[in-house]
Amino acid sequence: MNWKRTLIILWVTNFLVTAGMSLVIPFLPLYIEKLGVHQLQDIERWSGLVFSAQFVTSVICQPIWGRFADKHGRKIMLLRAGLGMGVVTALMGAVVNVWQLLFLRLFNGIFSGFISMSVSLQASITPNENSGQALGMLQTGAIAGNLIGPLIGGVLAETIGFRSVFFLTGGFLIAAGIIVLIFVHENHQPRMHTNTNQKSALIQLKSLLPVFIASTFTQVGMMSIEPIVSIYAETLYSGAHLALIAGLVVAMSGIANLIGAPTLGRLGDNIGQRKVLIIALCSAACMYFPQALATNIGVLLIGRFLLGLFIGGMIPSLNVLVKKKAPQELQATAFGFNSASTFLGNLIGPLVGSTVAATYGIKNVFYVTMVILLVNAVMIYFNRNLDVQPRTVTG
Repeated sequence: MNWKRTLIILWVTNFLVTAGMSLVIPFLPLYIEKLGVHQLQDIERWSGLVFSAQFVTSVICQPIWGRFADKHGRKIMLLRAGLGMGVVTALMGAVVNVWQLLFLRLFNGIFSGFISMSVSLQASITPNENSGQALGMLQTGAIAGNLIGPLIGGVLAETIGFRSVFFLTGGFLIAAGIIVLIFVHENHQPRMHTNTNQKSALIQLKSLLPVFIASTFTQVGMMSIEPIVSIYAETLYSGAHLALIAGLVVAMSGIANLIGAPTLGRLGDNIGQRKVLIIALCSAACMYFPQALATNIGVLLIGRFLLGLFIGGMIPSLNVLVKKKAPQELQATAFGFNSASTFLGNLIGPLVGSTVAATYGIKNVFYVTMVILLVNAVMIYFNRNLDVQPRTVTG
């Protein structure tokens, strides 16, 4: 496979998947209300349950699918995720009560993993000296989808209705699967030792445990503030365009990610991913200072943008470390565990942020997040075995 051609195809499919999945986020609480839940506290509780349900089953299933991919190939796993999530998401538009929606979100988590498996596929065919650049660029497809999806979803919900958006999202996901089916070609040849049992596989991946922990910590740090940052923006801005400003605050770090991910990915190819991770984590932690101390919306927006520049380098660097440190015959399994670690962070982060905000005040969420990222940086600093000598480009 040509890694550059595959990168373009997977970028498009990652965009479709993340844009589709994020279409429904803006109106999910409103949809729950339409399903018969009317008390505000009940809506908030059900929104949290429905939103996080997918992460619960994803954490459990990702390593299993990764192991399957090592034996049978990554393309079939992309088809499973795209087509499976597409059908299940479309069914969410036909539910008649909130319990059915919760069940389908749980079921959707079983099929999830399109992004992580596309990263695994791209990593498997990209030369080491180009890994950071390629995986950083691939990350921008998911980022762009997450930025555009909520904006489009809000508009579509008002024009075609909640249920139709679920059907459309299912169509996006199925389209991603069809694109993979037609345009992605994988000559999968199982490596030796693919019959290794699960216990032996875990022992061989022991050296990657610091990476998996770092992936969880990174996501906890990133997600702890996300659910409540729009509420924080409301304390700094009281103008007539609050909804627009709140959306801009949420999107600002994602816009900066588009710049930071490929840039820091290339830097990692030159100086090593461990060093980039330490720089990115420490710098991102510092960017929470101006946000916590902001006295107007402009300072918050600048802080969010600078934060996004450095956050963009974290996930690609962690993915490159997985590629370089995992045994070839267990690489997809390793990406499965890393994906599960990421989903675990997605599950824990909002819980940490909302709990700290409710107990100690919203500004303290920024300080707690800073500590989480700095602890992560210190852990990576002392794990010198994560240093992988970058290969020089041969003529």
